Amino acid sequence: MVVGSGRQGGHRVILEFTSHSTLEGIITMTAPHIVDPAAVLGELLTEASPDMMRSLLQTMLNALLSADADAVVGAEYNQPTPGRLAQRNGYRHRALDTRAGTIDLQVPKLRTGSYFPDWLMERRKRAESALITVVADCYLAGASTRRMDKLVKTLGIDRLSKSQVSRMATELDEHVEQFRHRCLTEAGPFTFIAADALTMKVREGGRVINSVVMLATGVNADGHREVLGMRVATSETGPAWNEFFADLVARGLCGVRLVTSDAHQGLVEAAAANLPGASWQRCRTHYAANLMAITPKSLWPAVKAMLHSVYDQPDAASVQAQFDRLLDYTAEKLPEVTDHLDAARADILAFTRFPVEVWQQIWSNNPTERLNREIRRRTDSVGIFPNRAAIVRLVGAVLAEQTDEWAEGRRYLGLEVLARSRMTLTTTHQPQPEEPQMPALTS
Repeated sequence: MVVGSGRQGGHRVILEFTSHSTLEGIITMTAPHIVDPAAVLGELLTEASPDMMRSLLQTMLNALLSADADAVVGAEYNQPTPGRLAQRNGYRHRALDTRAGTIDLQVPKLRTGSYFPDWLMERRKRAESALITVVADCYLAGASTRRMDKLVKTLGIDRLSKSQVSRMATELDEHVEQFRHRCLTEAGPFTFIAADALTMKVREGGRVINSVVMLATGVNADGHREVLGMRVATSETGPAWNEFFADLVARGLCGVRLVTSDAHQGLVEAAAANLPGASWQRCRTHYAANLMAITPKSLWPAVKAMLHSVYDQPDAASVQAQFDRLLDYTAEKLPEVTDHLDAARADILAFTRFPVEVWQQIWSNNPTERLNREIRRRTDSVGIFPNRAAIVRLVGAVLAEQTDEWAEGRRYLGLEVLARSRMTLTTTHQPQPEEPQMPALTS
């Protein structure tokens, strides 16, 4: 369908449009009354309007809408035709948010029947899909809904409310749900995993309360790190951690040799109950903070230096020997510290059962803390979440994005050292045959 034509600088400008709604048997017709592209372009260039692109887009889309409506009714606008199927009845205005700004669409109305340009817009959806992606990406990057209104104004959009941003961001939900419930069997076994929890503020029942986000990361069979799962709970309790680990096992988590975490009792018990055969490594950073709390301030630098020297040893035997020296150093002056160290010895030195090459990656939760800081960077701009679903959406999307980056990066642990870490070294003591007892001699 030829929408319009004109001449500019000796050249003829023609705008062509093929309607998706052309009825069978209706011959394509011209509509020269709608727009003169050359004239419109010349006027805009003369005025040098900063919004020229938006004005051009608005003019062209309205021309296409009018031509498409002509094809539906079977006649040109305001032209008496015997084969006309319906009558035009003015326009209804709809704002469409585009990357060029907000434009005013004039959607033709019919006296009988209805007309809606499905090829241009979706029903009950006023923003184009490209803009929705931009808004969702900004939300994922940590831009709060309160700041989004300022952000979209730079795109030329009149206004975007907080509720609109939240509705647009719901397109992340499907991706997040698939990520949270994916099967872990193919990526396993996961030799080393780490678990931690973050506190978030959420609005529930008309008041603001704290909720926790429990998450776990692991090293898969290919040596890459991977976020295994996340769960939002009211508080960090034993039952909550038990449900979390039970879900991981149900999704295929297996082959775990070591779990690294802080000393939360519910977490430790849940890991032991759901991951039989796995050792527990108490995070050295968290333990140092616990030990500092019971050490006199004047003596803490010396105790801290001795504790750090334990981790600087080159092999397992040296680590144990240096830990004995630490106990001897504190035994006389700080008996309470000595008891604390002795009680935690097996837990904070669990890493020594594995190859030296992996010690730095498994003896603390520091790698997970770096992930937590990235989550905080995204969520701090939100402040208070409107509901738990919003927490799952944003944190889950961040974790899915981080997992993709880890998968594309270099291996966290080498395949050879992973294979050695999975070996279970057992010492089998064969019973020695007893020598036959000679009967005692009697007179």
